[in-house]
Amino acid sequence: MMIYNFIKYIQWPEANGGEAFVIGVIGDDEVYTTLNSWYGGKLRGNKKFTVKKFNSLADISSCEILYVAKGSSREFDAIKSKLGSSSTLLITDKAGLGERGSGINFRTINDKLAFELNQKAIEASRLKVSGQLSSMAILI
Repeated sequence: MMIYNFIKYIQWPEANGGEAFVIGVIGDDEVYTTLNSWYGGKLRGNKKFTVKKFNSLADISSCEILYVAKGSSREFDAIKSKLGSSSTLLITDKAGLGERGSGINFRTINDKLAFELNQKAIEASRLKVSGQLSSMAILI
C-alpha cells in the first residue's frame, strides 16, 4: 500500500512516455500479487498501471518504480547499475540500502514501518518529491 501511496507524492519527468505506468517487483511474489490485484490495469491519469514480476537481474526492463525485496537485495549494486540514470524510483526493504543509493528504503522502528528517503538518489533519477513526502521520511 505504501508503494502505491508514494506515487501521489512523486513526479516523473515528462520524457517518461508510453501508455503504461510500470511498477516492477523483483524477489517477492506476495508483493507482486498484491500490487497486481489492487492496481494492475487501473488508470493513473492517462496511463494504465502495469505490474511486472522480474525473476532475475537479466529480466529487469524499463519501469517507473522497481521494488527490490530483501531476498534480492544481495544483487542491489548490480540492479542499481542496470537502472543507470533512468527515472526509476528504486524502493528497497533492507537496512543500509538507503545509504547505498536506494531512493526509498523501508525500515522498522519501534515495531512501526518507516521509510528513508535518499535525496541524492532521487535527484540523480530526475524525480521530484513533494515536501509532504519528505516531511514523513527519514532523510538521508
